[in-house]
Amino acid sequence: MNGLIGKKIGMTSIFSEDGKNTACTIIEALPNKVVQVKNQDSDGYDALQLGYGEAKAKNVTKPMQGHFDKAGVAPTKKLIEFRDASIAKVVGDEITVSDVFEEGDTVNAIGTSKGKGFQGVVKRHNFKGVGDATHGQHNRQRAPGAIGAGSWPARVFKGMKMAGRDGGNRVKMKNLKVLKVLAEKNVILVSGAIPGAKGSYVIIEK
Repeated sequence: MNGLIGKKIGMTSIFSEDGKNTACTIIEALPNKVVQVKNQDSDGYDALQLGYGEAKAKNVTKPMQGHFDKAGVAPTKKLIEFRDASIAKVVGDEITVSDVFEEGDTVNAIGTSKGKGFQGVVKRHNFKGVGDATHGQHNRQRAPGAIGAGSWPARVFKGMKMAGRDGGNRVKMKNLKVLKVLAEKNVILVSGAIPGAKGSYVIIEK
């Protein structure tokens, strides 16, 4: 098995044996339930579909309810598929943090970054602005400036960095270190920051 679904609780810091203080993210990874097992014969690849959390039946669509009924498991809030699963599991089994992670492991964390709404070019693309209010530049400090040429190409190229909706994107943080595994609390501490707000779902994979 190469990953689990978890929930971001917040951040803290811990001291290592040499006295170094390291910032880390607390991830609650409750036991993930195996909802579907895929293999080469039936699907063309090996994978485990895992579910996280418990969902109310009224909040589950009929097709998904049929999927859960076929597996014989209760509906879950989140479903993620992990390929190349190395742990032999059957539908209904539970996978805990201690089954997958050990202290010192290097992992990747995938989450959805905080949505920041409609933002200007300074915040969205790190533009510097004019930086000086002299010589009549009374309202240009955070302006984007010119966005296209004149006679050629006589249009604005696609992908031009301009103001727009920022955040809310899928972001992967690579090569983070598992600092602690608290199996009895279903919690792991991962070095550094992980994208997303408190309470958001994250995927931790080796």
